[in-house]
Amino acid sequence: MSSRESAGFGTRAIHAGQVPDPSTGAIMTPIYQTSTYAQSAPGQHKGHEYSRVTNPTRAALEGNLASLEGAEHAVCFASGVAGIDAILKGLRPGDHIVTTDDLYGGTFRLFRQVFEPFGLRFSFVDMTDLAAVDEAIQPGATKLMWIETPTNPLMRLCDIEALVDRANADGIDVAVDNTFASPYLQQPLALGADLVLHSATKYLGGHSDLIGGVVCTSDDDWHENLRFQLKSSGAVPGPMDSFLTLRGTKTLHLRMQRHCENARAVAAFLDDHPKVADVLYPGLPSHPGHEIAKKQMSDFGGMISFSLVDDALDKAVEVMTHTNIFTLAESLGGVESLIEHPASMTHASIPAEERQRIGLHDSLIRLSVGVEEEEDLIADLDGALQHV
Repeated sequence: MSSRESAGFGTRAIHAGQVPDPSTGAIMTPIYQTSTYAQSAPGQHKGHEYSRVTNPTRAALEGNLASLEGAEHAVCFASGVAGIDAILKGLRPGDHIVTTDDLYGGTFRLFRQVFEPFGLRFSFVDMTDLAAVDEAIQPGATKLMWIETPTNPLMRLCDIEALVDRANADGIDVAVDNTFASPYLQQPLALGADLVLHSATKYLGGHSDLIGGVVCTSDDDWHENLRFQLKSSGAVPGPMDSFLTLRGTKTLHLRMQRHCENARAVAAFLDDHPKVADVLYPGLPSHPGHEIAKKQMSDFGGMISFSLVDDALDKAVEVMTHTNIFTLAESLGGVESLIEHPASMTHASIPAEERQRIGLHDSLIRLSVGVEEEEDLIADLDGALQHV
């Protein structure tokens, strides 16, 4: 093992998967903006034939992300949902998947509206309840357990090790959406998961200027299948997006430290505010998943959801439209702070009755806490709360 491969997280974030360009000595991996590659004879090339299959910039990114997740392999996709799509294409009609009922809206839409009509079957359960997971498993038919933790947007904590133990008892593979935590805070493969997915758009890229996804695994069969899906379906990230993601991961450890520091301060402020009811943040000792978060995460992340004492949609809208530093926008994980309304934005694809059943109320507000000065963020929210 090289010194770079065995180094600490911050060193690997900057160096893993990359070497100076051999032709020029360039420190940054070049943007190989090419669709095809010269061959000296049919089938004889320098490792790349066609950029839908492989690209040197993307290969450097895959090496980097595999190292950060402690994986043997990483396969990059054009988006996070493209990575989910590739995983599910490894299953077959009739296969059954157990997943959380508190799920990113885009994942829910993909499961329900794209793959259910093709014969995959899904059970949506509260995965913080191991008894409910046990009841949902169909021996011999359940092939995959899909976990989000922390969940989006209700910030529930699923015990990865406990769920992996239950899945292993029935030969079920486990995939974890690690987008909210990032590999800096949580390492699902080390806890026994088979697959880890990220929307690289979020914390990995970190600057709200790219769309991308990645699946990391140490399972050779899954890796081969994912490569096949990428080659066959073509949902590949371009070299510029790969380059930008590599740029982003170089500061991932630094950004995540600041995201976490700011989020702890913002959560404490909201928790003490007289106009705020429930604050959903794993770093608060009152959070029901606080002990699980302490066990499987190195810190508590930059995502917070909260509701108001006057639990009405119009009041929530007043707050969301009166911030100056928090920008009303979808997405998360960038250096800038964002505020959004899950029910009408990121989770609008989930039917209203389903949202209400799982506790995703129309008045819920979600924050992606950025890396600005914490005093400015708190003052911004305090000012917005004066409007209700």
